[in-house]
Amino acid sequence: MSPTAPHRVESAALPYLLSLPRGPAPASGAWPLLCFLHGYDEGAPLPIGEALTRHGPLAPTAAPEATAEFVVLAPQLPARGDLWLRYAAVVRELVLQVQALHPADPARAFLTGFSYGGNGVFDLALAQPGLWAALWPVDPTRVPRADPRLPVWLSSGEISRHAAQSFTRRLGLAPPRGAVPGDRIYRDDGQDHVGTARLAYADERIYRWLLARRPPAPGADARRA
Repeated sequence: MSPTAPHRVESAALPYLLSLPRGPAPASGAWPLLCFLHGYDEGAPLPIGEALTRHGPLAPTAAPEATAEFVVLAPQLPARGDLWLRYAAVVRELVLQVQALHPADPARAFLTGFSYGGNGVFDLALAQPGLWAALWPVDPTRVPRADPRLPVWLSSGEISRHAAQSFTRRLGLAPPRGAVPGDRIYRDDGQDHVGTARLAYADERIYRWLLARRPPAPGADARRA
């Protein structure tokens, strides 16, 4: 069943686009939530509708699973830069608000981002233990300062491949093997920066991988601490 068109919310601390799957919630009672952090060029003043559909799960080229199987939340920064950590608390509040207002599963919140947004994926995960169930950075520009101790699928490209050894060593990543990839994946399709985003968000295997990640163990949830 096709998703509803994303709608714009301007009244929050950060404006955002929200996409909800069409129809009733799945048997579990709630949809997983996928939060997308954009890159440098997609910050304000670029119009939000253009900015947040250029790359990522709301792009026209993204796999259908992105909006058919997930609630997609895509906030926009008020300025351009490697700034997501400054807005970690705001992103957290947006996630909690969407989970409270819509059938979005608090135990299955996934975080993805492209370029500087990929940096934000690691920054927010390290600052918010217990909020996220798995991470999907797409061609980030720097290696995380520590291991976030969560499942990670790194879609590497023109920028991050220069530090491939550092990423794989710090995070214990390996290429996907077999029909059931593990929890720490490194994938490089040999594309440039933008081509990496286009192929990554069009790859239905990664959405299936997210859907297969188990929620954090009981007692590890610090979402409302």
